[in-house]
Amino acid sequence: MAGVYRIGYKNATTNKAQRMDVLVMENLFYQRNITHKFDLKGSIRNRLVNTSGKAESELVLLDENLLRMACSSPLYVRPHSKTVLSRAIQQDTALLSKQLIMDYSLLVGIDSVANQLIVGIIDYIRTFTWDKKLETIIKGSVLGGGAGKLPTVVSPEVYRTRFCLAMDRYFLLTPDRWTGLGLGIDP
Repeated sequence: MAGVYRIGYKNATTNKAQRMDVLVMENLFYQRNITHKFDLKGSIRNRLVNTSGKAESELVLLDENLLRMACSSPLYVRPHSKTVLSRAIQQDTALLSKQLIMDYSLLVGIDSVANQLIVGIIDYIRTFTWDKKLETIIKGSVLGGGAGKLPTVVSPEVYRTRFCLAMDRYFLLTPDRWTGLGLGIDP
C-alpha cells in the first residue's frame, strides 16, 4: 500500500465542500500483457461473473470462473514457485487474521506473453467488527436462509483457513525431474 489520503475539494457548481478518502495501492499489472484477471476469495458462493457477450480480457473474473476455466486450462506452477506462493499467502494471511482483517482477495493476472502469473493480496481493509459478527450469525441461521451453509461473512480465522486451502487447490503443481513418478503407495 502506498498510502491512505483524504482529499477535500469544493464543487464549483453547487459550492458544496466534498471529502473523499482514497487508498493508493501498487498496480500489479502495470506494463503487463494480462489476458485474464481473477479476484479470488476461496468461496464459490455468489462468485461467478457472466461472461456472455463480453471480452474476458476486459472483465475481472471470480472463483467459479477460474474453476470452470481450470477444467480445460489449469493454472500450473513449478514446485519452487508453489512453495514461495504458498508461504507468502500463509504469512500474509496470518498477519491479516491477527489484525482481525477479512474479506481480502488474491488478485491474479495471467500474462500469456511472458507465460507468468502475477499475484497479490488486495482489498485488505475490512475488519471483523460487531456488525460483521452479527451478519455472520444472521446469515448462518435459518433466518438468513443459510442453514447448513457456510455464510459469506466469517471470522478472520475461518476466512484465512478457507482462503489458504482454496488458493492451494487453485494452483496445481507441475511435476519436475525431482518430483518422481510415485507409485501411489505410501511408504
